[in-house]
Amino acid sequence: MLGSGEELNQALEKAGRVADFLEFAELLCQDALHREESCGGHFRVEHQTSDGEAKRNDAQLCYVAAWQFAGDTQPPALHREPLTFEAVPLAQRSYK
Repeated sequence: MLGSGEELNQALEKAGRVADFLEFAELLCQDALHREESCGGHFRVEHQTSDGEAKRNDAQLCYVAAWQFAGDTQPPALHREPLTFEAVPLAQRSYK
């Protein structure tokens, strides 16, 4: 139903939801490209060891990230919170 002046246009509402998912997917891709490493499920061919294992970059990327909307014409702003590990040390792992 397309709606009228008195009713909600459900097709337009669904299109808005699809647009939200596409914007979120674009942000996920931007975040993945920002991380210059391979780690866990985020494997990048250009960041691997000579054995083909995931190559971490803990010196620069040991943080949790949150992206903030900065406006329609501006790129999102990255906020970082450092991670600290007490019980488990950071280490290169083999996934083979």
